[in-house]
Amino acid sequence: MDGQGRWVGSGAVHLLWALTLAGLAAAGEKEALPKSEAMTVGLGGGVTMDFVPIRPGSFLMGDERPGGVPVHKVTLTKGFHLGKHEVTQEQWQAVMGDNPSRSKGPKNPVEMMTWDDCQGFLKKLTEKHPGQTFRLPTEAEWEYACRAGSTTRYSFGDGALGEYAWHSGNASRTTHPVGEKKANPWGLYDMHGSVWEWCEDHYGPYQAEEQTDPTGASGKPGRMRVLRGGSWLNDPELLRSAGRSDGDPGGRSAAIGFRAVLVPGPR
Repeated sequence: MDGQGRWVGSGAVHLLWALTLAGLAAAGEKEALPKSEAMTVGLGGGVTMDFVPIRPGSFLMGDERPGGVPVHKVTLTKGFHLGKHEVTQEQWQAVMGDNPSRSKGPKNPVEMMTWDDCQGFLKKLTEKHPGQTFRLPTEAEWEYACRAGSTTRYSFGDGALGEYAWHSGNASRTTHPVGEKKANPWGLYDMHGSVWEWCEDHYGPYQAEEQTDPTGASGKPGRMRVLRGGSWLNDPELLRSAGRSDGDPGGRSAAIGFRAVLVPGPR
C-alpha cells in the first residue's frame, strides 16, 4: 500500500476465470447461506460482540485485476464464526481499557492500532472465554465470507456501492458507525470500505495451484501482513471482494481496523 492507502501491483489477465466462477456459484447456490447458529459474546460492562456462522465450502479466490491473479480454487474445510461488524471503539475499550482511534465514536470502528495490537486484543478476549479462540481471519476466509457465494466485483453485484460501503466518494474523510450500510448476503456489514481489515496472513503473490485451508504466503514470507476490504479513504476499485493490500504489522493508520474470528477450542 502506498502513503495514500492505494494498492499498486501488476499481473496477467485470465480470460476464462469468470466462466469457472459462474460454474462454482451455480453449484453452491443451495449452500450459500450459513445455517449454524449466530453467537453473541460478552466483553464486560454490557458490551457484546456478534458473530455470524460461516460454513465450509469452495470458491475461486482473486480476480483478473492487478494483485488478484492467478485466480485459483480454494477449499475451506472448517466452518468458523466471523464478526458481524468490524471491532468497534467501545468493544476495544471494554477489553483493552483504552481507545487509540483518531475519529472518536463508540460505535465507529477502532483504528490506529497495529496488527500486533490486534493480537493482544484477541489474546485477552480468548482468556476471557476459556474453550473458545479468537483470532484474525485468514485472507482466504475473509474473501470467502466477503463474496458470500457471489462472483461479481462486489458481494452484491457490480454497482450500487454507496448502499453498502463508505468510500472516498461518500465518507467525508472519516469513519462512521458500523452497520449503517446494507449487509452482504451472509449478514456481514462493512466488508467493503469503512476501514481496511487486518488478516492473519503474511502478504505474498498467489499460487495457481488449488489450495486447501491456505494460511498465506508460502516459502519465506516477508514482514508485511494482508489488508482487505478498502476504506473510507479509497476509491471503489480497491473495495472489490478480491481487492488486497499489505501493511507493516507495526504500522498505524486511521484507515485500518479489523474484525474477529471465533472458533471453538484452543488455538
